[in-house]
Amino acid sequence: MAHTALSVSVDDVRDAAQLLDGVIERTPLAHSRALSRMLGSEVYLKCENLQRAGSFKARGAYVRMSQLSEDEKRRGVVAASAGNHAQGVALAAAKLGITARIYMPRGAALPKIAATQDHGAEVVLHGSSVDEALAEAQRFADETGAVFVHPFDHRDIIAGQGTIGLEIIDQLPTVDTVIAGVGGGGLLAGVSVALKAKAREQGRDIRVIGVQAENAAAYPPSLAGDAIVTLSKVSTIADGIAVGRPGQLPFSIIRELADDVVTVSEDSLAQALIFMLERNKMVVEPAGAVGVAAILEGELRESHPDLGTTVVLLSGGNIDPMLMLKVIQRGLSAAGRYMTIKMMLTDRPGELAQISQLIAAMDANVTGVNHTRIGGSLSMGDVSITIDMETKGHSHCDQVLAALESHGYHPVVVH
Repeated sequence: MAHTALSVSVDDVRDAAQLLDGVIERTPLAHSRALSRMLGSEVYLKCENLQRAGSFKARGAYVRMSQLSEDEKRRGVVAASAGNHAQGVALAAAKLGITARIYMPRGAALPKIAATQDHGAEVVLHGSSVDEALAEAQRFADETGAVFVHPFDHRDIIAGQGTIGLEIIDQLPTVDTVIAGVGGGGLLAGVSVALKAKAREQGRDIRVIGVQAENAAAYPPSLAGDAIVTLSKVSTIADGIAVGRPGQLPFSIIRELADDVVTVSEDSLAQALIFMLERNKMVVEPAGAVGVAAILEGELRESHPDLGTTVVLLSGGNIDPMLMLKVIQRGLSAAGRYMTIKMMLTDRPGELAQISQLIAAMDANVTGVNHTRIGGSLSMGDVSITIDMETKGHSHCDQVLAALESHGYHPVVVH
């Protein structure tokens, strides 16, 4: 592919790295034996979930804000975010002595609101979505003269995020492939600039692959049509990449430099979060685990059989504990380790005991039971029962269901 002039160069990324020296953490690169076995090649994890403020966002925010004039700094900054960008801007503002006003949607997680406030930023809850918060932040900037700090569509933001690419190749000079999550595209664009330039200097290639949640995937159709596509609806547990429209600058870079952008399912995202907890002892938010989800799904290995030494970028670890509970339950269900069934029983003594004995005999563990005698679909003498149980995988679930059916029951899997 011919390399056209891009809005961000590797020299911009190198300058950003100098600005960030002593400000952000040089996050570790950890080897993952489990993922290496799955992919068939060595896999390392770039742990931006351990970064200050819990994600890579502090890099771009600091670089952007450090370039402001003294007059702009006096006017302060304004931003909008559901979490990570908010905390990145708040941290950068605190370090640079700039007043920051952050608009967050009313449904933002309480821990993320508190963390943003702890850095000294003023938090204003507005609207029900990030898009509504962004519109209000832009209105405030136009009205007051405060500098609007966009989460991804600015060359300084992209250059700041690209410093991760320089760190990766410095920590692992033999890297062949880097996998990173994509929302608006600032991270993938910056990392692509850094890695592709370093690869050309070395006379080789480094593959860069982006990953989006399938329910928030504007990049694949945008790249296929060579024009930005805006999604009408975005719905994913990966709120950090729940962006319905690619940024103009990131898109122009990703179109030129990235090798591929793939998608992953919601179930794979949930399983990836559990995988990181169990196998790598790391707390990673769903948006930060999309690269892991891509490996777990297995399609990445089929579509790119020659990935070689691979680095998966864990972009953040800011997850609301309430969301974590829901994601863990969904992940366990997707892996066949948790099952909820619903069925009709005859309302007679001993019926529930028989059900419990059947399930226990199959070595499943009942964790919750709910039954009702009232409902439009219930006949006199019938009971509707819902049972939650711990299971040991999909085949075990099938065995439990078969045992119940063999005794005349008709269980329906709820999740």
